[in-house]
Amino acid sequence: MIENKVAYITGGTKGIGFGIAGILLQNGISLAFSGRNKEDVEKAETQLKKFSENVLGLVSDVRSLESEQKAVEKITDKFGKLDFVIANAGLGIFKPVDELTSEEWNSMIETNLTGVFHTLKASVEELKKTEGYYITISSLAGANFFENGTGYNASKFGVVGFTQAAMIDLRKYNIKSTVVMPGSVATHFNGNEPSEKDNWKIQPEDMGNLILDILKMNPRVLPSKIEFRATKPKS
Repeated sequence: MIENKVAYITGGTKGIGFGIAGILLQNGISLAFSGRNKEDVEKAETQLKKFSENVLGLVSDVRSLESEQKAVEKITDKFGKLDFVIANAGLGIFKPVDELTSEEWNSMIETNLTGVFHTLKASVEELKKTEGYYITISSLAGANFFENGTGYNASKFGVVGFTQAAMIDLRKYNIKSTVVMPGSVATHFNGNEPSEKDNWKIQPEDMGNLILDILKMNPRVLPSKIEFRATKPKS
């Protein structure tokens, strides 16, 4: 079911997005990914080509609908179609609500929440043609609020609601939609430097294998919301 398919991942230069990209390429899926920084995109593209030459790195900012539309145009120009979209780009700023600035709030909402809308809006007509799959990467922070998390919680709660409502809108076109909510992942997110102390966490390749399993499921079933967590959280 995944042979000759084409996927697009936002925020694919590092972390979760990069981990997903590597797994999909190793399983025969042609892949486009995007990031804001040209140097990061070029570096990631070089690294991913060790798995397959069927990879395209794109500079795109999910905060801009026009930027995402141009990215999708480049994908279809190169590969001829688009089957799978994984809206992964995101950022986190963690401060007490009285210290969080308007600029920081807007940055998270525009990237984490408005970005998933822009990515879907830019790609939905192509997904209609292929009866494709749209996946968003939210977080367990989309169900569990915590101290210093007002902006991040708001954005990730929003991603969960957006994706589930979009699922209802899109299924009449035979487009499937899933929101994935991972817990702690061993990445550079929020200034973390992954090391052996993070071995208990979800690894980026674990996220890749989960996405692959979702895409391989029989078309008659739809895992619309998935919570994904470490087996034994660090105490």
